[in-house]
Amino acid sequence: MNHYDILVIGSGPAGEGAAMMAAKNHRKVALIERHGEVGGGCTHWGTIPSKALRQAVKTLYDARRNPLLREFRNSLNISFPRLLSSAGGVIDAQVASRRRFYDRNRVPILSGDAWFIDDHTVEVRSDSAETQRVTADHIVVATGSRPYHPPELDFSHPRVRDSDTILRYGDNPFVVTIYGAGVIGCEYASIFINLGCKVTLVNTQDRLLSFLDDEIAEALSYHLREQGCVIRHNEKFAGLEARERDVVLQLESGRKIKSDLLLWANGRTGNTNNMNLEAVGLVPNSRGQLGVNAHYQTPLGHIYAAGDVIGPPALASAAYGQGCDAVQHILDPRMEPHRPDLVPTGIYTLPEISTVGLNERELREKNIPYEVGHASFKSLARAQMTDERVGMLKILFNTETLKVLGVHCFGDGASEIIHIGQTVMSSDDMNDMRYFVNTKFNYPTMAEAYRTAAFNGLNRLA
Repeated sequence: MNHYDILVIGSGPAGEGAAMMAAKNHRKVALIERHGEVGGGCTHWGTIPSKALRQAVKTLYDARRNPLLREFRNSLNISFPRLLSSAGGVIDAQVASRRRFYDRNRVPILSGDAWFIDDHTVEVRSDSAETQRVTADHIVVATGSRPYHPPELDFSHPRVRDSDTILRYGDNPFVVTIYGAGVIGCEYASIFINLGCKVTLVNTQDRLLSFLDDEIAEALSYHLREQGCVIRHNEKFAGLEARERDVVLQLESGRKIKSDLLLWANGRTGNTNNMNLEAVGLVPNSRGQLGVNAHYQTPLGHIYAAGDVIGPPALASAAYGQGCDAVQHILDPRMEPHRPDLVPTGIYTLPEISTVGLNERELREKNIPYEVGHASFKSLARAQMTDERVGMLKILFNTETLKVLGVHCFGDGASEIIHIGQTVMSSDDMNDMRYFVNTKFNYPTMAEAYRTAAFNGLNRLA
């Protein structure tokens, strides 16, 4: 029986972060992965394929609206399955890269399902190999999550899909209903709208993405409607009639929505089933998620959990950092928890959204004196050249100290643009609105929006 300093379960972003951090610090580490290749759901049926699909759709949309390509517009008809296939090469490249990480760092990958025997012993079960047991001083559970399936829905019907199985849909939908208007629902609404589909987005809440800054959420809602998306707020599922040629979603309000395809995007469940966690006294919540403290320790101090299996924010970037942080705490229990407020949120709608720090609603609740600096993309030379004029950069800062408190961006490239604000907020020496005024940005770039927004905000001060 092999013994390890640290045993990691799951090879998604959290598991990879944990395994690499342990290996780089010369700990004996092994990783258990139940699927045939490393990368987890993020690489194989989540972030990577969905974002590759989004990029393919954006490329097609940009080509169709480009006046230089007007004569080719009628020939730019690409099927949904063909667009999906564009992700294959990206997935293969990601798997190969990640496999090299483990090989170079001499981290063995144990193929099979993890089954707890006791709190230091895990059995690796596989149909294709002999069962083996391993022991470890510390264990990191990084098993990710999967789409939530309410028992009353038949997901075996070809017209009923979740965010995983939609990536294997083999037809060209014309009318699409999306139930659930969280991040995944909004992203797919953007994708299907830009494919020319008629889309109804059913939201169980009273507004889209309520965790966002109000102005950014309103901009997204306006832009989706402007593109033709129908948004139904405050609706609840009552039933579904799945027929041969269509599906009819029935809502508690009495409304019925007929479409070619229903995409269920209402919640996710942690992958904690079939692990025998009860043998060690760990009890997931109703959504299969494990509770942890600020250091990602479960109630059993030597067993940690990281990534989607612990719930929000359920971001690949956050998951990787959580895996790293968990192992850093194993290495040095005196370390302070890292700041989760400096992890940016990336939402890959068309155009995309990214935020870091506090929003206006949170600042008002905390009674923090603040002011706002705005920059509209339509006034930037780079945006005018690329014809990506929809969007804005918004900087929130303390009126007394000029410290940057939050950065919010809506528009093309938002997930890249946000990192400048994130870097400034992370540095005690640089965190001052005057940094954006005094820094020389390349011209023309989208980054100069920071200077424009800084002048706009500072000019508002009394």
